[in-house]
Amino acid sequence: MTYKADTLLARLRETLGGRLLSSSTDPGHQLTVEVEAAALPQVCLELRDDPHLAFDQLIDVCGVDYADYPVTGDLARPRFAVVHHLLSTPKNHRLRLRAYLEPEFPLVGSVVDVWPAANWFEREAFDLFGIVFDGHPDLRRILTDYGFVGHPLRKDFPLTGEVEMRYDPQQLRVVYEPVSIENRITVPRVRRDDFRYEHPVE
Repeated sequence: MTYKADTLLARLRETLGGRLLSSSTDPGHQLTVEVEAAALPQVCLELRDDPHLAFDQLIDVCGVDYADYPVTGDLARPRFAVVHHLLSTPKNHRLRLRAYLEPEFPLVGSVVDVWPAANWFEREAFDLFGIVFDGHPDLRRILTDYGFVGHPLRKDFPLTGEVEMRYDPQQLRVVYEPVSIENRITVPRVRRDDFRYEHPVE
């Protein structure tokens, strides 16, 4: 860990106390801290308002599905997590903030009141992962159709989807139908016309 990351982590421990559950750095020295989902909105407010931290910009909010993630040792990771990427322009610090969620009903508080930029990010995570952001002013799908079934970025979502959608010119509306895509088995058929594969004539 670099001196800069060490300094930031020390300040985070001082500010958050026991709410900071764990911390780590990646090869690029990006600091990641984990907090409980219930404490996330208050933690975000403090990260923004603490003058020594001053995380004034929200870069991204994304969901993560750890369904197929390898488990090592006694590590029992919950299936879903929400990750916030933060930037402090006054201090030139970056932070990755992660909270694990309950697998049956992934719920976490919205941070739209802290950073208004979270609005569409949270809608995207709701749409694609099914993560519910409590307190969001307008939580509805943003990329898929309103009648879409399921959440496409979950690991158990079928690659072909659940239904097909098309515009019907006779009915003058969009209609939903069962998936008609057939699974393809793509076995490569290789034919090499190359002298290296020809046997010499005796």
